[in-house]
Amino acid sequence: MFDLLGEMFSYTFIVHAVVVGLLVSLCAALLGVSLVLKRYAMIGDGLSHVGFGTLALATAMNAAPLTVSIPIVVLAAFLLLRISENGKIKGDAAIALISTSSLAIGVVVISLTTGMNTDVCNYMFGSILAMNRDDVTLSVVLAAVVLTLFGLFYHKIFAVTFDETFARATGVKAGLYNMVIAFLTAITIVLGMRMMGALLISSLIIFPALTSMRLCKRFKSVSICTACVSVVCFLVGVMISYVKATPTGASVVLVNIAAFLLFSAAGLVVVAVRKRARQVYP
Repeated sequence: MFDLLGEMFSYTFIVHAVVVGLLVSLCAALLGVSLVLKRYAMIGDGLSHVGFGTLALATAMNAAPLTVSIPIVVLAAFLLLRISENGKIKGDAAIALISTSSLAIGVVVISLTTGMNTDVCNYMFGSILAMNRDDVTLSVVLAAVVLTLFGLFYHKIFAVTFDETFARATGVKAGLYNMVIAFLTAITIVLGMRMMGALLISSLIIFPALTSMRLCKRFKSVSICTACVSVVCFLVGVMISYVKATPTGASVVLVNIAAFLLFSAAGLVVVAVRKRARQVYP
């Protein structure tokens, strides 16, 4: 294994991909716990489609993709949150409306300008070759911002995740912290799209959280387990992609699926053991 890792890290583009991928996996995992518990998990999927549309516009204008995408996706996140909370359109319908519209706009813009070139396909399906030095620098800085803000607002995020009504009653500005979650999610989605693709990035938010919840029950333990699962699955996925020459994003998702099935089986065993223990020692 160490020989394989040494061979992999001899390539600069793999080092860039692993550094950014680990940071994005960690950010997505921590935010995913709150999003899954608040039933906002599909917001990640909707924002990824918005991100594709903005990346397509940036490509057509020969502009820096991340610089164009981040502010637009952040605004879309705030819009989705506001519609879900106060609008006449229900949350899932609003996500479908905005995501499909963004995807269609992106495809039309591409077809009218540069055509469906390889770079745009990489945005949809992900590519480990997509990260250049500037992308890595910006991604590391933004990932550090996401992790720092999550740490600073951890207790408030915990409060609005489990009981938003009670949090409001105790004086917590739930709307503000929901916007913080949406803001951090938008940044994470944009950072991860270059590697995982618009169609797969939401898996980094959903799978690790659901996997850890098969065994862990407390918010803190779920968050720690989710972060570990996400990081390990990403590393294993990248190794499989390198050895078998498979797409990186799809490989990471398949490893996450395997982890979910493994944790689910372990959870059933734990439940069965506890049930039997209660019968033996009532």
